This record gives sequence, C-alpha cells and structure tokens, in this order.
Amino acid sequence: MTPPLTHLQHARAVVALGLPLVGSHVAQFSITLTDALMLGWYDVTVLAAQVLGGTLFFVLFLFGSGFAWAVMPMVAEAESADNDTQVRRVTRMGMWLSVLFAAATMPLFLFSGPIFRTLGQEEKLIPMAAQYLAVQGWSIFPALLVMVLKSYLSALERAGVVLWVTLGAVGVNVVVNYALIFGNWGAPELGILGAAIASLVVNLVSALLMILYCVWVHPRHALFQRLWRPDWEAFGAVFRLGWPIGLTNLAEAGLFAASSVMMGWLGAVTLAAHGIALQVASITFMVHLGLSNAATVRAGQALGRHDGLGLRRGARVTIAISFGFALITVAAFLTIPEPLMSVFMSPDDPDRAAVLAIGVWLLAAAALFQLVDAGQVIGLGLLRGLQDTQVPMWMAAISYWLIGLPVSYLFGFVLDLGGPGIWLGLAVGLAVAAGFMMWRFWAVAVNRPEVARPAVSRTGSRA
Repeated sequence: MTPPLTHLQHARAVVALGLPLVGSHVAQFSITLTDALMLGWYDVTVLAAQVLGGTLFFVLFLFGSGFAWAVMPMVAEAESADNDTQVRRVTRMGMWLSVLFAAATMPLFLFSGPIFRTLGQEEKLIPMAAQYLAVQGWSIFPALLVMVLKSYLSALERAGVVLWVTLGAVGVNVVVNYALIFGNWGAPELGILGAAIASLVVNLVSALLMILYCVWVHPRHALFQRLWRPDWEAFGAVFRLGWPIGLTNLAEAGLFAASSVMMGWLGAVTLAAHGIALQVASITFMVHLGLSNAATVRAGQALGRHDGLGLRRGARVTIAISFGFALITVAAFLTIPEPLMSVFMSPDDPDRAAVLAIGVWLLAAAALFQLVDAGQVIGLGLLRGLQDTQVPMWMAAISYWLIGLPVSYLFGFVLDLGGPGIWLGLAVGLAVAAGFMMWRFWAVAVNRPEVARPAVSRTGSRA
C-alpha cells in the first residue's frame, strides 16, 4: 500500500501543478490588462468605456465558464480511475454546453446600449462600450472552448501547454493592439474598436492552438471523434455540476460588476480609477485562482482514490500557500499604491492626478480583502474537487448579493464614502463568503472524506 504523502510532498505537488496554472491565469488576464494599459495611455475616457463593456463580457464569460470548470474535477476523478471513455464524454459535452451558452449570450453583446442606459451610465461612454462589445462579444465562443480544454488538460496535470499558448496570445494581443488602437505601422487608428478586434483574433488563435495540441498530443482520448453526436447522460451530468458553478461565478463577478455600475454613477474619472485598481487587484487574484484550480484537481484525485487523509493534508497546504502570498500583496497595496496605478496612464493625461488620488484609497480598501478573497476562492476550489457545488452557490449568493452589495451601497452613498466605501462593501461580502466556504469544506472533508460520487457511470461505453 502506498504510504500517505507528507505535508511537504503535498506542497511540492501543489506548487508543481499550481505554478503553470497561476502562470496561465496571469497570462490570460494579461490580455485584458494590456487592453487596459494601452487604452489608458490612449485616452482615460475610452478606458472607462472599455471597463463598462469589458465588465459585461467578463461577467457572462465567468457564468459560462461554470461548465468548463465542471469538467476539471470530473476528468480528474475519471483519469485517476483510468477511465478514458469518461474523460472523453464529459469533455465533449462540456464543449457542447459552452457553445450553447455562448450563442445564448450574443444578443446581450450585440444590443448592449440599452442595457447600459438602463443602468444609468454616462451617455458619452455608452456608444464606445457598445461598439467594443459588438466585436468583442464574438470572442466568447473561442474563449469558452479554451476554458474547457484548459480544464481538461489541467485535470491531466498538463497545464504547461496552457501557459505557453496563453503567453503567446499575450504577445499577439500587444502587437495587434499597438497597430489598431494607435494606428501604427500604417494600420487605421481604431481606439477601443482596435482593442476589441485584437481580443477576438487572440481568442480564435488560442482556441485553434489548444485544439491542435489536444488532437496531436493526446489522441487516446479522441476528444473530437464524432463530436456532433449527443451524449445526453454526460450532458446532463456536466450541466448538473456546472450550472451551480456558473451561478457562483456570476454571483461574485456580478458583485464586482455592480460595483462598476455604482462607480459609474460617481463619474468617468472615478470609474477609470476603479477600473485600474481592479486590474491591479485582479492580477494578484489570478495567483489564488490558479492555486484554487490546483486544489480542485488534487481534491478530485483524492476523491477518486478515497483518500481522506490526503484530501485534508492537501487542503491545509494549499490554504497556507495562498494566505502567504496574500500577505505579500497586502504589503504592496499599502506601501506602493501610486507606482502600481501610474503604469496605466500617460504622464500627460489631464485626469491623471484625480485618478491617482481616488485609486490610492481603492487599493487600500483592496488590501483589506486580500486574505478573505484568497480564502473564498480556495474554499470553492476544494469544494468543486469534491463535486459539491449547489450549497456553495447559495452561500455565494447570500454573501455577495444579500450582504456585500447592500453594504457597498450603504458605505458608498448613504455614508457618503464614495468609491472606497463601495470597495469596503466588497471586502465585507468576500469575508462572509470565505467563512461560509471554509466551514462547508471542512464539514464535508471531515464527515464525508471517502464518499466517491461519480458524475457519469463508469460503465458507459459511448465514444
């Protein structure tokens, strides 16, 4: 019998899997980050419009990613049981569900102007945000396919290729942005439309590269073999696990989207400061998200092996690594906020001083929720590894929408704390979510550590 792994061995395994996942998330986010950086240097008002459009896209993208994220623990469990048929079935139906979701969201992207007007945004920003989404919206098809294949490869502990593909995508995005936003190298100066075109190109190229890799390097799973044939049992299993994940993502992303809407009520300068501060905070969050994905894979593997001890030890190690990084980011946000904000703006921008003045306070508020943000996302990752998604969905909804959002409005507008007050409300919502998720995981891990709950029958024979 194989002896149980020590805490140090778990740490090495988490780092080995987590580093490429962290890198791929940071690289993926860097595509959005380069859009913000280059549009910020182009014009702060244009950046504010991109924040609006990008927020709507990101919220729906995260909602649809629930089906992709459901693939990860299901593949991890099936792979640990040497069940290639199950790996293929759930991955293919994850792609089906992602494409269907993308098609359902397209009207929202193509007719976004009335949505922003209903939300009370500044009229001068709405045409630019709508123009951005009319092109960027099509990116949701390849972007969600990339998420499914990323989950599939991560569950197989082959996340390195995801990192390299995503790093290449960042480079392509910078080049196309430089040409189309500013009109360099003889290209037309398209501003925000250029950023949207670049993002669409990058997502299409990324999806193509990921598909080619899966076909050539992992032929044994035959992911695209008879892809057009429905597998309703696997479809239903992925749907049942994925829709609560999607709604959980929506609850959190929706909270931050609502904060962007409230920031928009305070004006374009405040919204731009919020957008920049959110970019900075999101970079650090990508580290915790990568560790959360690693926790999902490791917990899924432990579930497949009925390894309750390994599940608990791996969880403690992942939480410790995540919290250690969070402490570093707290120090950075409190000590060097202006340098972090300054890189997003031209030194000659007339709104630079006003944006910095607001942004410094926003990063101070962000420092308050670093530990709790890490706690809630790691807790979610562990629970997803156990294929426990419906109760966490309700916990997230309560934390973010019944607590976080009202507190944000209270602090921001009733107590007149403005932007920093809105962010303090975010911290409260995240803190409640972290408490819920950690309590839920340890209750499940301690009381039901050896219960394997396969999502699809392992005797299924469909190819």
